[in-house]
Amino acid sequence: MSELVTRVAENVGLEPATAEKAVGMILGFLQREAAEGPVARMIEAIPGAPELVAQYNGEGSNGSGILGGLMSAIGGGGVMALGQQLMSQGLGMGEITALAKETIAFAKEKAGDEVVDEVVASVPGLSQFV
Repeated sequence: MSELVTRVAENVGLEPATAEKAVGMILGFLQREAAEGPVARMIEAIPGAPELVAQYNGEGSNGSGILGGLMSAIGGGGVMALGQQLMSQGLGMGEITALAKETIAFAKEKAGDEVVDEVVASVPGLSQFV
């Protein structure tokens, strides 16, 4: 996994520990929200991704707090909830967008465009960020 984390840290300008957690949160989100078959193939194709998902999959995924509850109540979970989780780690919108693009580009290199495109298409609203 260090190849992806290093790439994200360097290209997005994040500390490696922050990059690792953020990538783990994104992959965990995709595992929960995307079409099961394609996302499983994508995660398996990325070296170290299954371990990173296992480590960070639960981070902030409960939508805790008033905003999380409100977002869930109005159907704004999903991508918006992930954005809130990443912002709570100190990332700004520009960093989150760059992080998502780097993660998806790396995934395409490892799993192929077709598989990753299926993953992105299966998550409502995700395509506008990647």
